[in-house]
Amino acid sequence: MPVVLDPDAAAVYKAFQEAGRPPYENGTAAEARAFYLQGCVVSNPEPPELQSAKPLSISAPHGVIPARIYTPKTLRKTNGLAPCLVFFHGGGWVIGDLDSHDVVCRQLAHAGELIVISVDYRLAPEHKFPAAVDDAMAATQWVAANANGLGIDAARLTVGGDSAGGNLAAVVALAARDGDGPKLAGQVLIYPATDFAMKHPSHREPETSVLLTHSVIKWFCNHYLGGPADVDTWKASPARATTLAGLPPAYVLTAGADPLRDEGDEYAERLKQAGVPVTYKHFPGQFHGFFTMGKLLNQANVAASDIGAWLKALD
Repeated sequence: MPVVLDPDAAAVYKAFQEAGRPPYENGTAAEARAFYLQGCVVSNPEPPELQSAKPLSISAPHGVIPARIYTPKTLRKTNGLAPCLVFFHGGGWVIGDLDSHDVVCRQLAHAGELIVISVDYRLAPEHKFPAAVDDAMAATQWVAANANGLGIDAARLTVGGDSAGGNLAAVVALAARDGDGPKLAGQVLIYPATDFAMKHPSHREPETSVLLTHSVIKWFCNHYLGGPADVDTWKASPARATTLAGLPPAYVLTAGADPLRDEGDEYAERLKQAGVPVTYKHFPGQFHGFFTMGKLLNQANVAASDIGAWLKALD
């Protein structure tokens, strides 16, 4: 599929190339995390003003999962309770944290007029698969169990995330459908990773190897997965689930210059074929990771507003 970057995306890509940042795969996970946070500082837009953003501790089988709860100034309430989006950050299950995605969580809380809870799940390689999945599921279950005390309407609970976080959201939605979690009102999958086989055409196209390169994807996978057998389990590759029927409504976003483009597109199509209501948005001139770069790429802010409107429409 021919890919032509939007002018602003091309300018950002050029700037990243000229900055001479070493590829993630040439360093350690700790170094990659530091480089990623530095990039977020440069590319995150000014955040909207919220009512509050506070730390939250989520109890889990292994201990405490750090989290952050965002409350916007305008909050949609029914009988005193508000809808909530449980958000899982991207970063290849290796990088990213509450701070890297702080601004987008603020944007989503503001645009969707709902509470957002961002989850700081355990990262690889220190914590291999399925640690991140276990944390994502435990966090969602905890939020549902403690909904009233948090001012949340458990009947209007959604999950979402970008990239690796989109993968975790899709897995949590599958687990919840199968009884290992609360009933969910929706799932937001922002250029999600859905199949670790990585055999879709977009994984082989040179034009998609922008920022998220083909080689760094393999580096992420090698850090996260325990071995080849993990590829085939739906908890790693949600596209490997036997059926996608019965899942909650989905918002699926893909980008043109993205190795994950085709698997995200296919997952959206499979959801539709399974009878799941799907809103599919494609940004042909953007690259993987653009969603957090609203200071440099206005299409990121367009996407955040669009997701907020979709979340509102779930009511």
